[in-house]
Amino acid sequence: MNKLIPLLLSLLLSGCVFVAGAAAGAAGVAVVYDHRKFESILQDQQIANDISSRIASASALKSNAQISVTCFNQVVLLTGEVLSVPQRQQAGRIANSTQDVKKVYNQITVRGPTSSLTHASDTWITAKIKTQMLATKDLASGTIKVVTENGCVYLMGIVSKEQADMAVDIARRVSGVQKVVKIFTYH
Repeated sequence: MNKLIPLLLSLLLSGCVFVAGAAAGAAGVAVVYDHRKFESILQDQQIANDISSRIASASALKSNAQISVTCFNQVVLLTGEVLSVPQRQQAGRIANSTQDVKKVYNQITVRGPTSSLTHASDTWITAKIKTQMLATKDLASGTIKVVTENGCVYLMGIVSKEQADMAVDIARRVSGVQKVVKIFTYH
């Protein structure tokens, strides 16, 4: 059981699970997983952890770099800020050379770090989008990962074209969204 707690926390922090319980009160908490196999979720988490560790240990990326790594279905999304093009390229090389990675989207911007207020706004935007997706009938929101960076929303997952269109429409309607980028695998 003790080994399960860090795993669940890791999945929760990575966005692989959604905890719902505020409406239910203290009586219970429901955990809704995405619809992939548990092994796939773990593999994505391992890939993200490997890339994050390698980036954190790279001397050129240790200072003045804020990089987030998201992985869904072995597709990696790099977001955040660095101070130079070589730093951005190095982060991309690290991700591309990581075992089991199918594709890398390097969306790291070259500029100074964003403020805490911007990060809070991004978190709020993501929460609003996920909440609206959960409330939308016929949308399999558990198959969609939402990442927001500086007002830009990235949507990842394995979906049909119709599901993708629904998710994009929801994201576009949320206040504060500057742009929506689809990183979907279609089935």
